[in-house]
Amino acid sequence: MATTTLAPRATTYRGRAWIYEWLTTTDHKKIGAMYITTAFLFFLLGGIFALVIRSELAVPGVQFVDPETYNQLFTIHGTTMIFLFVMPMMTGLANYIVPLQVGSADMAFPRINALSFWMVPFGGLLLFSGYAVGGAANAGWTGYAPLSEQGGAGIDLWIASLVLLGMSSVLGAINFIATIFKMRAPGMTLMRMPMFVWNTLVTSVLLLFSIPVVTSGLMMLFIDRNYGAGFFDPSQGGNPILWQHVFWFFGHPEVYILILPAFGIVTEIVPVFSRKPLFGYKAFVLATAAIGALGFTVWAHHMFTTGAVYLPFFSFFTFLIAVPTGIKFFNWLGTMWRGKLSIKSPMLFSLGFIALFLIGGLDGAFLAVVPFDFHVQDTYWVVSHLHYVLVAGAVFGIFAGLFYWFPKITGRMLDERLAVWQFWLLFIGTNLAFFPMHLLGLDGMIRRIVDYAANPGWTELNFLSTIGAFMIAISVVPFLWNVFITLRKPRTAPDDPWDAYTLEWATTSPPPSYNFDALPPVRSERPLFDLKHRADGAHAAAVPALASTTQGESTPGEPPALPESTEAHATDAEAGTSEPGGEGKSK
Repeated sequence: MATTTLAPRATTYRGRAWIYEWLTTTDHKKIGAMYITTAFLFFLLGGIFALVIRSELAVPGVQFVDPETYNQLFTIHGTTMIFLFVMPMMTGLANYIVPLQVGSADMAFPRINALSFWMVPFGGLLLFSGYAVGGAANAGWTGYAPLSEQGGAGIDLWIASLVLLGMSSVLGAINFIATIFKMRAPGMTLMRMPMFVWNTLVTSVLLLFSIPVVTSGLMMLFIDRNYGAGFFDPSQGGNPILWQHVFWFFGHPEVYILILPAFGIVTEIVPVFSRKPLFGYKAFVLATAAIGALGFTVWAHHMFTTGAVYLPFFSFFTFLIAVPTGIKFFNWLGTMWRGKLSIKSPMLFSLGFIALFLIGGLDGAFLAVVPFDFHVQDTYWVVSHLHYVLVAGAVFGIFAGLFYWFPKITGRMLDERLAVWQFWLLFIGTNLAFFPMHLLGLDGMIRRIVDYAANPGWTELNFLSTIGAFMIAISVVPFLWNVFITLRKPRTAPDDPWDAYTLEWATTSPPPSYNFDALPPVRSERPLFDLKHRADGAHAAAVPALASTTQGESTPGEPPALPESTEAHATDAEAGTSEPGGEGKSK
């Protein structure tokens, strides 16, 4: 296998209007920024839906919305948060960062990259357009048949939206795989890639194998609804359990599609702010690959109560997939152990991720116990588990990544005090919103209902959950204000404010259109650390980003002489502080 580096491209033509430049761009950095912005707008919209849901459930009785409107709310909320927030947000971060981390000038297929992005807002438009044709989808984000066989045009638009978003994900996955395998810098072997790149690679493979399955199921559902085929309709001889098999064969790998990029983000941050190399790099890579492989063996643990699956098999593999996840926790803790910890905002959100995702993982392991799963099936225990994984997991990971890479993307540093306020509001709100749901689930409160009985304790626990949901909403305000005031400031962030390890910090902040003038030699998984801190770092040679330069998987020979500007950069870096966020940085 060969790696290829690309020549610097010509600078952008400056005669075009900025809005035309952004609308027609194929630059991975601008596309990544548009992914992030679009996903965050959908996050705000889905969050408003969540607040309406929690306001309705604060006390027993029907207060604000009727049952049909409630069904539409939780259907669109779940679909938005999964398919229009977490997935595009992770894709946006990967779009911006992965080419920089592998030393490439762009993604392998820039125009396909742009096409993948533009499918996302149009998919969102299709989803929400249901409200303009008599009502949005109302069968839940899982679309269980035969309920999804009924209903109006809103469900057809939901199907079309998911098909379009799925096509976007498949095209993006192919692009990431091609970029990672064919466009790495000289010397960057597979076992020298940053962990965020590894997690993006495994996520792309999961998308490539799972999205076509659910797309075929969606096509079958559409034909059922509009042409009377009867794949899932029992009144026509169909089998509704078949839909569950098709959906969850995608749906459980989807959990790892959402969380693996967050694993990669946290794994980039923890070593940098511990001032240590990642503990057990190879074990981490193998654990990531194992999660990807085992993710396709556990789909039917969502179907224990159907009586249609072999319980011991899926129970065993559900327990087994916890092992590689546990390895990651030991790696994170081992990296921090006796490290020189610096609790800046990226590290703070990473620690919150580790603490809260542990709860989500443990309450998920309970569901592998078949008798317990029978007891809490379709109760608020499942809602709590899902949200501890996706809010405590994906959302904390996303904010950790945004605070970590914001200086690289914008050239500006976010305010640390506002970040601390945001973190504690989000951390406390998350636990207040979702931990009481464990108790409600154990006591038998069913999910997806607009009203509930005033059983002892239920009103108080639901009221606490509602308070927590509003705390989560309030936590977004400091972040938005932080971004607003920071973007009004001049670009004063150093190129490498955290004294980090990977190649994205070897270029300017923000990077030029062609990303790199020259690349440091890659001799380990921490090439920038090698350049700045090893004894020969100041005298190491940089690799010019030349056209049609290919190198084998083995480490290349001695590169050409270091350009004067890069040598000065290396000397300054070696003289600077090794504390993340310190003042003595290379400029």
